[in-house]
Amino acid sequence: MTGHSDHSGLPGRDGRNRHERKEDEVRRLMETAGHPTVPGDLTARAVARGTRLLRRDRALRRLGWTLLTVAAVVFLVWASVARPWEAPPAVTTPPLEGW
Repeated sequence: MTGHSDHSGLPGRDGRNRHERKEDEVRRLMETAGHPTVPGDLTARAVARGTRLLRRDRALRRLGWTLLTVAAVVFLVWASVARPWEAPPAVTTPPLEGW
């Protein structure tokens, strides 16, 4: 190979490094491409999408709080019925008599 590979920062055959060549290529592309056209309804579409995202986030937040509240109520009802903090009653068998 007569020149350096494009992966090095060393000058190539034309005396410029890879960064300078890439910069020139990008400048040429930008000059020939011109400015892109922006759709006229872009703002309206962006506002509509933002509104949908906010509505969805709000609904998910409400659903999360609702589920958390339901779980807390279910736990409190279970705890009041089962009373897991109390020791279970001692179960003893009656003495055997009459054998």
